[in-house]
Amino acid sequence: MKRYNRRRRFPLRFSAPFWYGMLILLCLFIIGGLQAALTHREDGTPGEKEKVKKEEETPQEEKWQIVVDNPNIRVLLMTNGYLNIVHPSVSVSAGGGLSIAFGEEVQEAAAGEQAAFAPDDPRFQGGNIRISAKDGGEIVLNSIERGYGTPSYAGTLELRTTAEGIVIINELPLETYLCKVVPSEMPASYEIEALKAQAVCARSYAYQQMQSYGYPEYEAHVNDSTDYQVYGNSQAQESTNRAVMETQGQVVRYQGQIVTTYYYSTSCGKTAGLEAWGTESNEGNQYLQSVEVKDEEGDYEAGLPWYRWEAKIPVGTLSNLVSQNTGKNIGTLQNIEITKSGAGGVALEICAAGDAGTATVDTENKIRRALGGSGYEIVKQDGTTAASSALLPSAFFTIRKEGDTFIISGGGFGHGIGMSQNGANEMAKKGKSYIDILTLFFQDVEIKAGDS
Repeated sequence: MKRYNRRRRFPLRFSAPFWYGMLILLCLFIIGGLQAALTHREDGTPGEKEKVKKEEETPQEEKWQIVVDNPNIRVLLMTNGYLNIVHPSVSVSAGGGLSIAFGEEVQEAAAGEQAAFAPDDPRFQGGNIRISAKDGGEIVLNSIERGYGTPSYAGTLELRTTAEGIVIINELPLETYLCKVVPSEMPASYEIEALKAQAVCARSYAYQQMQSYGYPEYEAHVNDSTDYQVYGNSQAQESTNRAVMETQGQVVRYQGQIVTTYYYSTSCGKTAGLEAWGTESNEGNQYLQSVEVKDEEGDYEAGLPWYRWEAKIPVGTLSNLVSQNTGKNIGTLQNIEITKSGAGGVALEICAAGDAGTATVDTENKIRRALGGSGYEIVKQDGTTAASSALLPSAFFTIRKEGDTFIISGGGFGHGIGMSQNGANEMAKKGKSYIDILTLFFQDVEIKAGDS
């Protein structure tokens, strides 16, 4: 019976080698299962091998966007109209309340409550005052106005008292700062690739400025005006936030070094080299050369209003402006001659001759200022007009006299060095990437992440 029952349960007999083989197969199966678990866990988290493989397959551009440096930048906030760096008083609030630190003390302000500070506030006796939003949000600076209204700022506001008033420094991460630089410097409605080019330019410029303090007495790198690059005059927008995020950490490098990436509004079809500013060419600035802003179909900006413009200025008006702007009384203008031109046709030197003397002016900014001022109109190529301002639209121009009128025919808007913002937008409309844009305006450069 016992044998019979044993045979019924195991109708076949197996040798010892068979069982050894089965045991080996079982061990291999268990080991394979453990390897699979390590490679891809049940919760969907990649295992170590998959992580290594993914890193090997990740394009370098994607890696730049995964891990980037994001140092703090310190921005001095100016008064209304960017007229002064010192505020007579300061008023702040935050939707989630404020934390106000001074000396070894910390005070709090309730949600929406305004906290006011005067230059003689006793809290300054403990040193600088540092203000942050309790919920990590933005601080509303109620005592100033910007283009979109009452501005608010991420990070920390540091108040320093001086003999003239209060200086405000906004300390915040660089990438967060850029989210309010890009829309302040370029319309958020522009093409995304143009906005990305602007983001990389703004980041590169900021990194360069962060090498030292523009205001060492306040330990501030920059201010928030056109002295550096405009910050916080427009609110952050979804499109510009995306441009910053999709290029995060990326900067323009020439010969391995981060470079200063200048930009301006509109080109005349060509850009200027640094000679327009009286800067000599050297090994470190060869990336800033005169280039043609066009493709096989012609100039990218040929259809834009500021691509070409003209100003007809009465002799009396221009005589007064030149005398006033140069500080030299030349009397009634008899002639203005461009005595030196640079690459692309930019005026490098002019000579204004009057019946009481002459004035020689060099470099694009001084030339534009000498011929600028109120009192005449500028007609853009689409027929629209603009009132003259402190600077002539650009230094790409010719000038002639007809009777009692000087006629200045020019093109472009801005200093002309580096990236044309409208040129970038027109390139993006034609399918060019931000890399294409940057490598046209800045020669022999690489777009890489990091600050070192």
